[in-house]
Amino acid sequence: MKIGILTSGGDCPGLNAVIRGAVLKGIAVHGHEFVGFLDGWRGVVEGDIIDIPRMLVRGIAKQGGTILGTSRTNPFENGGGPEVIKAHMDRLGIDAIIAIGGEGTLAAAKRLTDAGLKIVGVPKTVDNDLDATDYTFGFDTAVQIATEAIDRLRTTGESHHRCMIVEVMGRHVGWIALHAGMAAGAHAILIPEQRVSIEQITQWVKEAHARGRAPLVVVAEGFVPEHMESPHSERGLDTFGRPRLGGIADQLTPELEARTGLETRATILGHIQRGGVPSAFDRVLATRLGMAAIDSVVEGYWGTMVALKGTEIGQVGFEQALGKLKTVPQNRYDEAAVLFG
Repeated sequence: MKIGILTSGGDCPGLNAVIRGAVLKGIAVHGHEFVGFLDGWRGVVEGDIIDIPRMLVRGIAKQGGTILGTSRTNPFENGGGPEVIKAHMDRLGIDAIIAIGGEGTLAAAKRLTDAGLKIVGVPKTVDNDLDATDYTFGFDTAVQIATEAIDRLRTTGESHHRCMIVEVMGRHVGWIALHAGMAAGAHAILIPEQRVSIEQITQWVKEAHARGRAPLVVVAEGFVPEHMESPHSERGLDTFGRPRLGGIADQLTPELEARTGLETRATILGHIQRGGVPSAFDRVLATRLGMAAIDSVVEGYWGTMVALKGTEIGQVGFEQALGKLKTVPQNRYDEAAVLFG
């Protein structure tokens, strides 16, 4: 069997480990042949591929990014669609596709599967927001990167007696903010799942300052304060029609400075959280997911995504994987909030 692999959407640490796990098991156990679609769905729509022999994946598990390149191409636009993709697959002799990506990628994969293409999905998102899997690779690394950055910002904040606001990724969920904020000892953690007033945030900052601390606030990019109706977004929509979030820290900074009288600085970590080498946890999880994806291909589980439940990996249908976001539950936020102020 000849299998095409693609990585689509935002890059994240662990993508290369998935490719390596799938290729090594596919070749060693089943004798499959592999090709890679370049730059995500663009390569699928245009039939742009490279061969992936065993030598190509040697030692790549520890590399960040993706050897195949990625993009946010919508496979149903700009001359795409299932008929075009099927024609490319037939011409190139490709029997099936392993699509590695997040919500947008898997939603596109579901539409193509419904149209008759043979596709298996692997969940990828630093946001950890797919409800059908307990963890997604890339999340652990993003949290570690954010935590290290916040630790550094804390020391400069304490040196200058400033309030520091750190904005992290997460889109419409607060998992990165929650984990990184707890790990770094934040005095307030602001996430999309919790509407909090400026007055409450101000109180937490003042309480921390009164104890002689330099207040540290960690905010998720999708956080919506009580006085706002939707997440801050000034960069329009992506190719899948979703708002590009970011900049809420800059919105909060002058407001908190005016209310507290403290010099307040904002830092937006942004894409730094996606870069660099994956953590050991993410390398192992990504490798296991890649190997499990080959099992799904062999068994013909088209239209499914491999998913981690506890310590075991199984398959779930795309419709279940895309049913709802995995949000931070109230009890997780409540235990963190004990530490605020």
